[in-house]
Amino acid sequence: MPDEVLCAVDGGVATITLNRPGQRNAMNMALLAALRGRFEELDGNRDVRVVVVRGAGSAFCSGMDLKEMEERRGVPGDPESGVIEVLQRVERSRHPTIAMVHGDAIAGGCELALHCDLRVASDAARFGMPLARIGLVVPFTLGQKLVEVIGPAHTRHLLFTGQPIDAKRALEIGMVHQVVGSAELEAAAYQLAQGIARNAPLALAGIKATILRAASLRESIPHADLDEMSARARQSADASEGRRAMLEKRRPVFRGE
Repeated sequence: MPDEVLCAVDGGVATITLNRPGQRNAMNMALLAALRGRFEELDGNRDVRVVVVRGAGSAFCSGMDLKEMEERRGVPGDPESGVIEVLQRVERSRHPTIAMVHGDAIAGGCELALHCDLRVASDAARFGMPLARIGLVVPFTLGQKLVEVIGPAHTRHLLFTGQPIDAKRALEIGMVHQVVGSAELEAAAYQLAQGIARNAPLALAGIKATILRAASLRESIPHADLDEMSARARQSADASEGRRAMLEKRRPVFRGE
């Protein structure tokens, strides 16, 4: 089996590649563990100045592996907590991070891009949070990240409709920093990365730490009641129906139970 997450370092720029192209880089437990491990390794690498995150194949990341989620339904433990912890680990990377989004960034894939510091997208990229369409509630900390990046008005629209938006719209609402043609995406992302890598390492680390500290008050907001709502929705019959319908490429039939 190939490595779920690849890593290479060149000229101070590390590239992390999600490597499940046949599954549109869907996040299963193995990929999440590998992603966490790669960021742990890079934090200790003094040759690295900036990290680019990208996906192999046609998609950046299609979100959670719905097949694995359905198979694990009822298994003790909260599958969302593992995703949240890994995304927060990405955000806490000591290096500036850039999401290079060439294709779909959906649900957890959209959140992965948002937990990177900067986002460069091709004009073919799409961003979406279709949780309501499969009977799920966005975990509080992930909804919080959406509000932080694009504000409450655009978060409402994205989550209530569940419909993806294109790269142009993502740029308009501040979800991404730059949109270029597909053929120019790699050059644009690495030009940005190399420009950052030329800056002073201690300055970069200090700037990132300052930004994270400034945003740290969000961690003090209580949300146990919202976590319970999310867990109840995730274990519901509607959520199981939503996952099966998505896998079977049909319209779900929700019953509110």
